[in-house]
Amino acid sequence: MKRFLLALLPVLAAPVCAPAAAPIKVMLLDGEQGGPYHAWQETTPYLKRMLDETGLFQVDVVTAPPAGGDFSQFKPEWGKYKVVVANYDAPDERWPEDLKTSLDNYVKNGGGFVSVHAADNAFAKWKAYNLMIGVGGWRGRNENSGPHWYYKDGKLVADSSPGNAGSHGARLPYKIENRVTNHPITKGLPPVWMHVGDELYANLRGPGENMTALSTAYSDPSNRGTSKDEPILMVINYGKGRVFHTVMGHDLAALNCVGFITTYQRGTEWAATGKVTQKVPKDFPTADKPSTREAYNPPPGWVSPPGQRRPATK
Repeated sequence: MKRFLLALLPVLAAPVCAPAAAPIKVMLLDGEQGGPYHAWQETTPYLKRMLDETGLFQVDVVTAPPAGGDFSQFKPEWGKYKVVVANYDAPDERWPEDLKTSLDNYVKNGGGFVSVHAADNAFAKWKAYNLMIGVGGWRGRNENSGPHWYYKDGKLVADSSPGNAGSHGARLPYKIENRVTNHPITKGLPPVWMHVGDELYANLRGPGENMTALSTAYSDPSNRGTSKDEPILMVINYGKGRVFHTVMGHDLAALNCVGFITTYQRGTEWAATGKVTQKVPKDFPTADKPSTREAYNPPPGWVSPPGQRRPATK
């Protein structure tokens, strides 16, 4: 008996391993965007891989029907997912009302939502969507859509003067400043960091309700800018749901930025769970130097899609 008990001791002393956490289920929504401005077929695989490589997520790509397609049969199962990532831009008339209502109810009732780059161009006249994303651009948005929001003197400013929503200059590197450093998405990041060449969205308009600008970038007038510190990363509380909105990520070259990769991964986790468990990578950009990863280099022969239409700034 004594010999049996001694043999049993190592088993009893062995640590009990907790079961692995279930992966966070993500719907990555994409589809035809009504123009040649954003190559979603190229960017979706990169966006999926970024989430896959964390080991935290299980990602399903859901592609909406093309223009002229049958949306009456397009009924995404939102409730199967903790968060929806939108790499999708469409005009208002594309979606029937019951489809809009189903997404609205999903987020209001606690589903997460992530708006990537051109997703904030979508659905300009859909009130609930604009409340969800805070601000947006193009597709006829103007002062009637809401104020132009920018950062000044430590807070967001709402400028209601007339003007079109949405503009940007050439795709050049720009410096990002984290305005809220204790949010789970930005906590631990350098206060200032360089993003690679990308479209710096400016003149975004919308209701801006329950919206916090985590990070901004100066829209330089020498590059058709507004002379304002424009929101780049935002979070919005929408009903019981959490929304992460990033304006970065026009093309493969922009997605290659470690700053984009990190904030997108962290923002998706936060939208899904309300917390961030991922550490800041050692190769995160500094205030003076952008950072990219070879695994996300555009393939040989790749050509960037054209830029978005550019209405005159106000």
